[in-house]
Amino acid sequence: MTDTTTEIMVGPVDEIPLGEGRTFVVGDERVAVFRTRSGQLFAVQAECPHKRGPLADGLLGGTMLICPLHSWKFDLRSGDALMGDCGLRTYAVRVDESGQIVVSV
Repeated sequence: MTDTTTEIMVGPVDEIPLGEGRTFVVGDERVAVFRTRSGQLFAVQAECPHKRGPLADGLLGGTMLICPLHSWKFDLRSGDALMGDCGLRTYAVRVDESGQIVVSV
């Protein structure tokens, strides 16, 4: 079995205000992309594994994300849960030379 990665352009980086997240359909998956106040980008699965909360609507503090439904906390760098016992799938994300967000799935 071959492991392949596909890069998909989802839109301009300016579409995500600093300190917020947005959900995009990337291939067959829904991915939440976050832009921290310092401008870093992170991409994780779009729904909380706990109760399927919409993570893009969560609170972002640095690289910590708080789920909007039950306040579970996650580290966006690793996807690790900071409380609870479930983590998030993470995806590589970058901005290309034209300012477009590119997510690898």
